[in-house]
Amino acid sequence: MKVLIVEDNMDIAANIGDYLEDHGHIVDFAHDGITGLRMAEEEDFDAIVLDLMLPGMEGLEVCRRLRQDARKNTPVLMLTARDRLDEKLAGFEHGADDYLVKPFELAELEARLQVLERRGQAVQPRVLKVSDLEYNLETLEVQRAGKPLQLNPTALKLLKKLMTASPSVVKREDLETHVWGDELPDSDSLRVHIHSLRQAIDKPFDIPLIHTKHGIGYRLADLSQESSA
Repeated sequence: MKVLIVEDNMDIAANIGDYLEDHGHIVDFAHDGITGLRMAEEEDFDAIVLDLMLPGMEGLEVCRRLRQDARKNTPVLMLTARDRLDEKLAGFEHGADDYLVKPFELAELEARLQVLERRGQAVQPRVLKVSDLEYNLETLEVQRAGKPLQLNPTALKLLKKLMTASPSVVKREDLETHVWGDELPDSDSLRVHIHSLRQAIDKPFDIPLIHTKHGIGYRLADLSQESSA
């Protein structure tokens, strides 16, 4: 399980991280709300441990933006130092999946994260949709504006990553790792496959969906809708 810990208390973050890593999980850290939101938007985590009180941006706002703006369904376990019903209700209203009051047992935190991970896997969308582009994850069928598109396995992997992260930018290294794992190809391979994907996804249509963020990576989004919103 890959977990993002967003906690400004270094001791608490380190204790959680050490425990989860000792139990075989991959852990990443953010110590303020703005950094935590950026990492949660740009990377794929199985679960997020999110403190309620954070510098830069409070946990409630991080959770709200993650759900409403980034449209990410990553399970969120929210931490608070106060066992107040109004805070818990506010957390659930902003998109939190579970609540844990400090101090807590690390074994309970891990158990709750594992439940959230399983629940998150169960509710993953079977059909990804961005604008008029659809990708059925069960049948591996892709269509745009009702027209079927033929994509090879590498293109399908890239498309899934881009659509899942949409409208956020996906870094080049994240795309390469997603497709090729640790055996990374030469530097031109990703560019070639993105070009091929563009030929299928964008060339026959009026509005392009795949956009290059130079020096960073790629995003899949309908910018015409964003500009008119």
